[in-house]
Amino acid sequence: MKKIYIYFLLVVCAGFNACQKDKYPGATLSPIIAVYDLRAIYKGADVVLNEENMNGASKIVGTVISDATSGNAPAGVLVVQNERRLGIRGISLAIGAAATKFVPGDSVAIQVTGATLGRVNGSLQIKGVNEAAITKVASAVAHKLRVVPSNLIIANPDAYESTLVSVSNAVTEPEPKPGDTYAGDKIINDSFGKLTLHTETTATFAGADLPASANFTGIPVVVTSGTVTSVQIWPRVLDDAFPLPLIKPSPFIISGYLTDPSGGDGNQEYIQFLATKDINFSETNFSVVTTNNAGTNPAPQYGWAVGLARTYKINLTSGTVKKGQFFYVGGNKNIWGSTSTDISAANWISSTQYANVNGADFGTATANLLANSGNVAGIGVFAGIVVDVNTTPLDVIMYGGNGTVYAAGPPEIGYRITNTDYYSTINAGTRKTQNFYGAGTNTSKLVLPATGNFSKLGGVYDALTGRWTTGRTVTSIPLTTTSPLSTIEVGTGFTTLVN
Repeated sequence: MKKIYIYFLLVVCAGFNACQKDKYPGATLSPIIAVYDLRAIYKGADVVLNEENMNGASKIVGTVISDATSGNAPAGVLVVQNERRLGIRGISLAIGAAATKFVPGDSVAIQVTGATLGRVNGSLQIKGVNEAAITKVASAVAHKLRVVPSNLIIANPDAYESTLVSVSNAVTEPEPKPGDTYAGDKIINDSFGKLTLHTETTATFAGADLPASANFTGIPVVVTSGTVTSVQIWPRVLDDAFPLPLIKPSPFIISGYLTDPSGGDGNQEYIQFLATKDINFSETNFSVVTTNNAGTNPAPQYGWAVGLARTYKINLTSGTVKKGQFFYVGGNKNIWGSTSTDISAANWISSTQYANVNGADFGTATANLLANSGNVAGIGVFAGIVVDVNTTPLDVIMYGGNGTVYAAGPPEIGYRITNTDYYSTINAGTRKTQNFYGAGTNTSKLVLPATGNFSKLGGVYDALTGRWTTGRTVTSIPLTTTSPLSTIEVGTGFTTLVN
């Protein structure tokens, strides 16, 4: 009986596959192929497009994102993107002088049968399309802009080539001197990687002053030179760059933390910081605030100063630290719980019995200074010892799960952020302010620490500019009761300084 049943299944499956191959006789196939599927047809060699390899389709539709009139687009190339299946994808079409007749926001339908799909100097293009094959359907159609960190573009250029992207909170390297312009190739760095910003010398904005920091919008173009393939960002017009003020450096930055020590959390958790300058805390005061949002809670009306069980404040008013030195804030001076290695030889600026005493100004005594599960949690560094609903941190990280920590209002409420490797006070897509975690694109968070491990936040920080030249990433360091201090301070992958 089992053999008969298996045979029946094979017959049914074979019949189903045949129906698939025959495109369901009697059904009407779509004449439109998604750009996502069109790009997948290319297998490394030029291919002529036809209804067979396009599954019965003959055309693509999309929104024009290129602007040939500005002079900063590959000559004779029209770029369109659509979102018909599995996300936004784009494609370039070599159509010659006709490219100047279309502007961003034009909705078009393009017959592509008989055209050739292939790479031109590294860029995937459709060649052999004439103007008569393009029908303009509408004008001024909104086209989506994706805010994308550079590392994602570098890692998967096919997903972003010929689409509209914005690389936010980036700096130009080296910092432009007076008179430096857009013309040529410039390096931009958003802390997650470096991309080339390309401007043709004949572009209408080639002679404009190059900003030191900006949200750079443009079209990624894959370029092959010899055996090297890279991705360039081609801004379309001068307005594609939204200049930003240079970031003010923080005197110290968050470089690691322990959230789940052996034997329980009470008075055993701590945060590691890296000083970016010499500090005498008795002369220049600072404060550290942690937030733990366990349970079901509304957005914090008073932000970092909400207090009670959600935020806990520690003032830093004594002690000294040298530039490039790690220091610690937290409970008892043990590396991994009360029975572990004594690390009082480290530079402890504050050892607070947070499980037994209330925070400075706000925060009730808590067994958990740092959350180790559940909703999103965070650490904020503040200048001075006065922190209220309007105070902006000098450095901030958020980690963990979700939870309600932001409300758009009006008025907006939540945890304020600053410009860091993960957060930006200007939305690169809308160019509107976004001053809170959870607002706009400020949704990044680090993963929850592995149980019982120290969370090392590797990264490279420019002490002169306040920029992260390499963004922080979490690496879990396993600890034992006998681990020495060097386990969390010495080796590769720790946060380091330049300048």
